[in-house]
Amino acid sequence: MSIKKKPIVIGVTGGSGSGKTSVSQAVFNHFSGHSILMLEQDYYYKDQSHLSFEERLKTNYDHPFAFDTDLLIEHVKELLQYQTIQKPVYDYARHTRSKEVIIQEPKEVIILEGILILDHPDLRDLMDIKVYVDTDDDIRIIRRIKRDIEERGRTLDSVIDQYLTVVKPMHNQFVEPTKRYADIIIPEGGRNQVAVDLMTTKIHSILEKR
Repeated sequence: MSIKKKPIVIGVTGGSGSGKTSVSQAVFNHFSGHSILMLEQDYYYKDQSHLSFEERLKTNYDHPFAFDTDLLIEHVKELLQYQTIQKPVYDYARHTRSKEVIIQEPKEVIILEGILILDHPDLRDLMDIKVYVDTDDDIRIIRRIKRDIEERGRTLDSVIDQYLTVVKPMHNQFVEPTKRYADIIIPEGGRNQVAVDLMTTKIHSILEKR
């Protein structure tokens, strides 16, 4: 009986609006039909059901404390052992974890995506390739404004206020410093086709050597 090789874990991070999701999706689509899964850090916000709704509204979603990193680490370790996990679902309307879960089967390639996946050393140590998507602040805020107004019904003033009071300071304090842990830094996100092609080529070479 052949022994399964350990899955490859690719971490993709960057600031809000950097294009990290586009990079992750481009890699995922390239390997369509292969054994690959996407694990988003956004699914792992902490359960806040013990707090009142008013208290939940004060949550800083750009701070490391907002995430249940212990559960994420546990789930990545289980996937590395080819165990099925129950991925949590976050209810953004209620600002707490949903009672629903997503059954996630293990795969040979795991793309781990999120703004703070390189912040915790134990999580970093589980990754084979660490990618930081580095995009100019002006471009990131423009993308965020466009997304929040068009997709989330936000007002321009509320988006700018949140960016200046929470998103930008948290990015500078927690996200930007994790760039030093990256193996690959990709400027301009998913639009950088050369960088995406180099990444997929590297993943192919790892898979072929196994």
